[in-house]
Amino acid sequence: MVKEVIHDPVLLGAKSAAATKEDLLVAQDLLDTLVANKEHCVGMAANMIGVCKRIIVFDNAGTYMTMFNPEIIKASGQYDAEESCLSLLGGPRPCKRYQAIKLQWQNEQFQTRIKTFTGWTAQIIQHEIDHCNGILI
Repeated sequence: MVKEVIHDPVLLGAKSAAATKEDLLVAQDLLDTLVANKEHCVGMAANMIGVCKRIIVFDNAGTYMTMFNPEIIKASGQYDAEESCLSLLGGPRPCKRYQAIKLQWQNEQFQTRIKTFTGWTAQIIQHEIDHCNGILI
């Protein structure tokens, strides 16, 4: 179900709790909301729909991907970027990102996965993990 996007910086600034199998419906709502906003958004974290759980969804080169409890375990190639956010009003804001990130997360079956992401996809993931950590750009 498509949910309202939260703009409250207090809620968005809170750290998210670990996701569990009981949060599968939250992940579906999050994905539905991302798809409904695809013209203006390439990734979302659960706190953007009012649920402080470590769940992210994003466009992975044309295919939507859902991650539970994502954690960056290695990063390289820091650079300066500018990003906008559907949950934050105003224009692009400066931030630091990494060209390559090695990530550990759980899939929809809560199996642990590890993969390295690069470029634009890595940037999207970093933005959404920042949301999970209560960091706003």
